[in-house]
Amino acid sequence: MASSQETFSKREKEKKRLKKRVDKQAKLADRKANSPGGGLDNMMAYVDENGRITDTPPNPLNRTKVNPENIRISTQKKEIEELNAIRKGRVEFFNPAKGFGFIKDVETVEKYFVHVNSLTEEIKEGDMVMFETERSFKGMNAVRVKKI
Repeated sequence: MASSQETFSKREKEKKRLKKRVDKQAKLADRKANSPGGGLDNMMAYVDENGRITDTPPNPLNRTKVNPENIRISTQKKEIEELNAIRKGRVEFFNPAKGFGFIKDVETVEKYFVHVNSLTEEIKEGDMVMFETERSFKGMNAVRVKKI
C-alpha cells in the first residue's frame, strides 16, 4: 500500500496558513465593528466661502453668482483684429530660395509670416509693402502683398 504524499511539515504549514487567514478576517470584522470613522458621511469635508475646511455643507442660499466674463486670468484678451484691413510694413526677412519671409507692421510693430504664394509681385528684404492679414493655424499671415 502506498502511503500519503502529505508529510507532517506540509500539514503544519497548511494549518498555519488557514489560521493566519482566519485571524486576518477576524481582525477586519473587529475593525469594521469598532471603527470610530462612521462611514463616508464623517469623511466628507467642505470648503466655506472664506476658504476654510468645515464638516458642514454650505448653505445654497448664500451662493453668489459669478459672471465668468469678469474673471481675468494673467493676460488681457486681445481685441479682435480686423482681418482684411490694409496695413503697411517693411520686409524684415525674405528667403526667395525657400519662398517665405516676415513682414514687420509699421504701426503695431508686429511681425507677420508671408509665403511666396501670397505675393502679387516679387519682394526682397527692406522693401516697403502693403498687405492684408489672414488667420492661420499658427497665427496671422500676410496675404495679397504689394510693393509701395
